[in-house]
Amino acid sequence: MDAELHDDEVRVGGDARQRFHDARGYGRPLEGNRIALDPLEAAHLLYRGDIAAVDGMDFRAFLASRPAGFAPRFLVYLDLRDRGFYLSPAREGWVADSEDVDLVVYPRGKGPGDGAVAHRVRVVGERTDVAADSLGDQVLAVVDEEGDLTYLDVSPLEPEGGTEVDLGGPVDGALLDDRVVVWDPPEPLHERAFYGKPLEGRAAAYEALHLSLVEGAYLAARGLLELPEGRGVEALVEHGRRVEGERFDRRLRAYSALRDRGAVPKTGFKFGADFRVYREVTSAEDLGHSELLVRVVPNDVAFDPRDLALDVRLAHGVRKRMVFALDAANEDTIQWRAVSRLTP
Repeated sequence: MDAELHDDEVRVGGDARQRFHDARGYGRPLEGNRIALDPLEAAHLLYRGDIAAVDGMDFRAFLASRPAGFAPRFLVYLDLRDRGFYLSPAREGWVADSEDVDLVVYPRGKGPGDGAVAHRVRVVGERTDVAADSLGDQVLAVVDEEGDLTYLDVSPLEPEGGTEVDLGGPVDGALLDDRVVVWDPPEPLHERAFYGKPLEGRAAAYEALHLSLVEGAYLAARGLLELPEGRGVEALVEHGRRVEGERFDRRLRAYSALRDRGAVPKTGFKFGADFRVYREVTSAEDLGHSELLVRVVPNDVAFDPRDLALDVRLAHGVRKRMVFALDAANEDTIQWRAVSRLTP
């Protein structure tokens, strides 16, 4: 069966509608039994030998004629078809909800006419930067230089938690290098609200609690921490900026958002992240498992797919979910995106 190229679609006659569209979900119907195929679909049918040629081009010639970026999308299309999915190229007017993705994948056993979508897939090469603010509810299919595929599921997230502790009145603290020290801290501050880390040692003659600068700034902003000589949250924020630049403001906004939602963020340094996050803390002596790793980034940053894959792999290895906090400093808002490995 031969096919003809019309602009950017391939048209096939004969019994194409029954054979390809109705039976296997390819293309969109035209008049009679004819169908229109996207070039990806036509390439797949050429590859399988279901059609012989497109305007006289066999599979190899047709593939060579396509523009840059076609080969990675074809590899993903081929892989998903081999996994048993029906799918459609995300063309405007062909399928609904096609914005910002390349492929719309239907649940197994379903097709274009059933109204259900399993995955919205965006194809990128391993060297293609991904703008943070373009990450939506989609699957990133990353094609590496050897043609291997990594699927990363991206979904919006609204972090939440259930930690509520009445700390009573403010505590006194002292700024010491890149931290705040609270002498003789009240028991709830660490034991039940999980702020800071106690100063430890076998022969300790003092009780003290190390607070990070973001913890200190958060408490000071809520009237729960006082520094000597009336220095308040402004002094802490300015000191934080001197220590780590504008990154401090981003981290403080994300930290505050998490605490305000009842979650408990702690440093994620050991995991290469900004925070590890506990959904709920009832006792510092009997901690549960932190569920999230959070990296805070400007919402206009561009991700290298290698970095995304590395972060997701690390989070999975320590039984956590990787979350990116996309910070729009000019709007003082944060969008949360969870990213995890997916096996379709």
